[in-house]
Amino acid sequence: MTLLTLILFIPACFALNMIPGPNNLLSMSNAQRYGFHYALIAGVARLAAFVVLIALAGTGFATLLYMLPSLFLAIKVVGAIYIFWVAYQLWYAEVANIDENRENEQSLVQLAKQEFLLAVGNPKAILIFTAFFPQFITPAENTTVQFALLGVVFLALEMTAIAIYACFGLYLRRWFAQPGMRMWFNRCCAAFLGFLGLGLLFDRTGLDTKA
Repeated sequence: MTLLTLILFIPACFALNMIPGPNNLLSMSNAQRYGFHYALIAGVARLAAFVVLIALAGTGFATLLYMLPSLFLAIKVVGAIYIFWVAYQLWYAEVANIDENRENEQSLVQLAKQEFLLAVGNPKAILIFTAFFPQFITPAENTTVQFALLGVVFLALEMTAIAIYACFGLYLRRWFAQPGMRMWFNRCCAAFLGFLGLGLLFDRTGLDTKA
């Protein structure tokens, strides 16, 4: 892998990191509700999920998903159901008479668990790693080392995206200080999450390949 290839990989990868998917939306919502540090620390669990998915992609698990559309569909359904559950919780989140101390009673473990399950439950992520990373790998060189290097860069950029979305959520916190506005924001996020869940559920990517 040349330096030029890596330089080209970074902006293309960061564009993927910044897509407003379920996890980025969750980071923004967590920052708005609980603060920047809660959103940032919980986001580390997303990185842990992506480490698992990158490792699976590197070992050929994505090829198995292509060969077994029924398995891919099952993972998609479970992932979509969990997105709907998170959207439901956000829609009915308590907003009346909330102060910062009470909000911070929310367990970091719970927030991290949400981040991890949203990331690992999205089968399209592993397909992105499989379809996107190889475009920047030189077959004549050690592919494992190159894949690992791209993975490290991806995770660093993903952490940057988490921080950006958390900052945006923190900024919105000043605008949605009143309970009524908080409820409006939470339900808008919940509705968007619901649409993302439907998009994942009805997306045919990975299902049209015949075994």
